[in-house]
Amino acid sequence: MRIGTVAMGASDVRRAAACWEAALGHVEREPWQDDWVVLVPADGHGVGLSLGRSDTPVQEVPRVHLDLCTEERDTQVDRLVALGAARVDRELYPDDPDSVVLADTEDNRFCVIDTTHG
Repeated sequence: MRIGTVAMGASDVRRAAACWEAALGHVEREPWQDDWVVLVPADGHGVGLSLGRSDTPVQEVPRVHLDLCTEERDTQVDRLVALGAARVDRELYPDDPDSVVLADTEDNRFCVIDTTHG
């Protein structure tokens, strides 16, 4: 058993897909529909991301979110913000956090984790 795809809601599936394709380097598994697309790693290995049309309000503090791991956290945060993500203030940051919370173009929260952080 393994996780194959993480599914997220989006009010604008096309915009969300474009952002996540650029952020992760994923590609469409098959031609997308107006309300659904599955993005997979271009090399065929790893977890996919499904985006489905949803009008459900985004949770301010979601119970489930993506953690994107990198050795270049600040560079990647800047790149993701340039792609349309936004920084999210988090009240519970420790003094020396290993992660930065961002929101995608649909306001879905995710973290960028610094894997070099002690």
